[in-house]
Amino acid sequence: MVEISPKAVPPVCKVIDYKKFLYEQKKREKAQKSKATKVVVKEIRFGPNTDEHDFEFKKKHAIKFLQDGAKLKAFVFFKGRSIIYKDQGHILLLRLATELEEYGKVEQMPKLEGKRMIMYIAPKKK
Repeated sequence: MVEISPKAVPPVCKVIDYKKFLYEQKKREKAQKSKATKVVVKEIRFGPNTDEHDFEFKKKHAIKFLQDGAKLKAFVFFKGRSIIYKDQGHILLLRLATELEEYGKVEQMPKLEGKRMIMYIAPKKK
């Protein structure tokens, strides 16, 4: 005897093979898991003094990632004493956000975490 729905009044029970019941339950859970969408996060790394050409090159990759439906994690990595250029890193990420406006929207504004300033951009729905 297997209890099907314990919250019902009175509780619903069925007389079946317990092993078969467990097998079918696992099969249902596996099917649900395979249908679930997985969020892909792609990263793009900048330095605080990233050159114009490098910025454009990385922006092109960011556009491709967002068009493919992946989230984008853009960050500026401050190495050694370059932490004094926090404002330049912030400006760089905001510029990236404005240039990627038509492809995605900013999920989290630039925020300094340790030696990294991180910003998340989610793709726009098609």
